[in-house]
Amino acid sequence: MRIAARVCVLVIGIIVYILVYISFIRSEDPEVLRRLKRIEDQVNEIAIEIKNQKVREAVVEHKITKKTEVKKLYPKSPLFKSWGAGLTEEEQMEAERQFQEFGYNVFLSNRLPLNRTIPDTRDISDFLKDFSYIYMRRCATKSYPTDLPTISVILIYFNEAPSVIKRAIHSIIDKTPALLLKEIILVDDYSSIEDLHLALDEYIELFNKEKPGLIKKVRHGRQMGLAKARISGWEAATGQVVAILDAHIEVHKDWAEPLLARIKADRTVVLSPVFDKVLFDTMEVKKYNALAQAFDWNLWCMYESFRPEWYKNKDPSEPGKSPSVMGILVAERQFLGEIGVLDEGMTIYGGENVELGIRVWLCGGSIEVVPCSKIAHIERAHKPYSQDLRKPMIRNALRVAEIWLDEYKSNVNIAWNLPLKNHGIDIGDVSERKQLRNKLKCKPFRWYLENVYPLLDVWEDIIGYGAVSNKDLNNDLKEKFCIDQGPVPGSVPILFRCHYYKPQHCYYNRNGEIYIGGIKSHTYNSNRCLMDPGSGKTPALHDCKNAKVKGLSIYWDFSQGNAIKNRNTNRCLEIGQGADSYYYLILQTCTGQRWTIQHVIKDF
Repeated sequence: MRIAARVCVLVIGIIVYILVYISFIRSEDPEVLRRLKRIEDQVNEIAIEIKNQKVREAVVEHKITKKTEVKKLYPKSPLFKSWGAGLTEEEQMEAERQFQEFGYNVFLSNRLPLNRTIPDTRDISDFLKDFSYIYMRRCATKSYPTDLPTISVILIYFNEAPSVIKRAIHSIIDKTPALLLKEIILVDDYSSIEDLHLALDEYIELFNKEKPGLIKKVRHGRQMGLAKARISGWEAATGQVVAILDAHIEVHKDWAEPLLARIKADRTVVLSPVFDKVLFDTMEVKKYNALAQAFDWNLWCMYESFRPEWYKNKDPSEPGKSPSVMGILVAERQFLGEIGVLDEGMTIYGGENVELGIRVWLCGGSIEVVPCSKIAHIERAHKPYSQDLRKPMIRNALRVAEIWLDEYKSNVNIAWNLPLKNHGIDIGDVSERKQLRNKLKCKPFRWYLENVYPLLDVWEDIIGYGAVSNKDLNNDLKEKFCIDQGPVPGSVPILFRCHYYKPQHCYYNRNGEIYIGGIKSHTYNSNRCLMDPGSGKTPALHDCKNAKVKGLSIYWDFSQGNAIKNRNTNRCLEIGQGADSYYYLILQTCTGQRWTIQHVIKDF
């Protein structure tokens, strides 16, 4: 007898047993008691047989699995770290090929429902443990005006997986009230994947037959980058509000209403939903908490805490002020046009979101993150459209600095370790954007630092930066070795062949501190200062703020082309040759060794 049939018999037996048992209770008849005992024995026999059968099947299954175990072809691939067990070799090859092409698990995406259900992550309160009150599910119970503005949803992509784009379309249509959804605009920044052309057009037509004009498509004749793609979507939009999103997203339930209600109340506010993370390998949705969206002096975006008043308000469902926006944004269409949409002079990727955030604040608007609006966003393992984003990011950052940062624009050069003049990078024509700034009567950047983002350290005391090399080594070694932060974790600086990347970035300030291994952009962080421990010959690195409290020897006299001498111990940082013939950084009585730092802001 098959195990499923035995389970059915077991269930029937239990039911009969219960019925007979009830009869026994009522009658206390000996015959009924005997029948009850017989049924009980039969039920026990079936239960034992089922258990034994499961054991036998498990053994057989284990043997089959051992015989058919598939070799892992890509044991070092991030894609297969926690996913992919049981795939055939052919399936592994296909999955890895698509992963390298797109940066996420297209093999799995193609097999997931286009209208899949994702978890509602609003108001889950693990991040609210620090709050001294019982948090209610406020977002889920909020009500919004019935006369909200219409919304045009713009999806930007370049060589995106078709299944991911289709899933984004389905989620937007399924989870946005039809009366509010004006249109979905797909902006293709010159994709080369064949399935994103005719096949996608035919798929779009299926929706447009039911509701003409619901989905529009804009295709660039050449790749123009994120900023221009977003502008193209804005130009094609007709809704009162535009939501400019990546195409690798899925929206959550009730995502649009809190955004539209906030813009209805204030047309000058530019909003961001909260992004949940879709894991690139398993496509699972992981909750992210509401945080402000900020940046460092590289103009690289990052998350940060909201202002203290947001936490004092004790209502985590309320929007929080944000210094900038990550790139996904929602704004009133006309207001976004009034303040200049996005800078078309930005190339490929990086900085365009920070530029918008700064411009909005300086030119009459504000930025907020809306906790009750959530979007699930695929976080790629790598960006296949550009293996090296450093060049466009530097170029775009310098462009933003020239237009908006006033006397603080040199901080971008410092952050990227570029000379203040003659860096050789063409940032394009900025005259039109400067005219826009004058036309809008925008505030100076100092106002932004003082009123919007006081946590950004202004670096006013830095007078020299870059790699530091010794001028007194022999000709074979001169200027080939630089001060380096050494192994991390660790606190011993070393002498290492010059490569001029972050581990060798040093900074000398007016106070006499020397930071080694990079500089922090925010006042809440601390740098690592060069220190003379006072004993032994080995220099050390120590947290600057902590060193000041402890009164450690972190202050040095240094002028370009001269010695680096500790003010407290009078010992110099020099280079000595060890018993093994290698050269080391040492502290000793000064012998006149000379050092130079790569870039000088002011003569010192």
